[in-house]
Amino acid sequence: MSKLSRAAATSQTLSLVAMEEASRLGLREADLEHLLLALVVSDQPAGVALRSTGITLADARTAVESLHSEQLASLGISTGLPDAGRIVFHETGGYEWTRRASDLIGRAAGRGRAGDAAAVLRELLAEPSGLVTDLLERLGTTPQQVLAELARVEAEPRPRQARPRAPGVATGSAETFVPASVDEVWALVSAPGRVPEWYPSIASVETTGSGEETTWAARTSTTDSSGKPVRVRPDRLRCQVELVDSSPRTRVRWRFVYPDAAVRRPVVVEIALAPTAGGTQVSVVQTWVRSTGWQAVVAAPLRPLQRVLLWLAVFQTGSAISRAFRQPRLPSDRDSASYPQE
Repeated sequence: MSKLSRAAATSQTLSLVAMEEASRLGLREADLEHLLLALVVSDQPAGVALRSTGITLADARTAVESLHSEQLASLGISTGLPDAGRIVFHETGGYEWTRRASDLIGRAAGRGRAGDAAAVLRELLAEPSGLVTDLLERLGTTPQQVLAELARVEAEPRPRQARPRAPGVATGSAETFVPASVDEVWALVSAPGRVPEWYPSIASVETTGSGEETTWAARTSTTDSSGKPVRVRPDRLRCQVELVDSSPRTRVRWRFVYPDAAVRRPVVVEIALAPTAGGTQVSVVQTWVRSTGWQAVVAAPLRPLQRVLLWLAVFQTGSAISRAFRQPRLPSDRDSASYPQE
């Protein structure tokens, strides 16, 4: 991956999580503390380093909320902040970075810097306001300890798995960290009825039956996350969801096909899980069959755009899995233990 691509992917990932975290607090601007929260759940070495010092998302959220309350008290405001709620970023709009956070991310991608999450973390630790140092002290560590841990993590070899490329098939992949145990994540990604929670284009799956099925009828989403209608082709309203194969707590592969489409090009999504410090490392791989014949000739110039769209698809899937475990538990969920404590 080029520096430009790496910086763009890092900015996209951190911006999404930071603004989701800001939305929990009813804010429309994401600042340095929200950037720190996003780094805590990053799958890159920066996130691994922070979690290796013992920092969890729940503890970091508590530290941020405590700091905000103390800042208000110092101004003579005793009413306090409203309790954190759900992530509503995808249901609302108007989010942006504060100027200092935006400038910091820009510096991390500047000349002589890698543009990855580690570069962002180093800039954040060097930020002169003292806000991040204060938060780290509340979390029982220091910028120096985090930097030392980051250097250790970066020195470790990171295995890269090369996936064979099949002719006529487009493949995209993405990694994400999920702040939940493997068992909890497996319960989400292996259940047909919960597919809509992590695969945005599916609205519902019909799971009534004997319980031994491997194929289910599904309906395509006709609204976006904010509830606004979206145009869906008539031949894409029905979808067939198939469990291709699975290895419990390790890997599951789903196949999606539109039975009413004149040309059926199935999409296959493979999700692999591995335990890691503080949660689960999730790998998402999505493949689809490319057009053939004259359509392939016409589509050839669009291959770079297709690669971007494919990356966005797997990125959205990974983000949805992570977000499912960063939402507060609902009263109806408290007996199921399907979600970790906030």
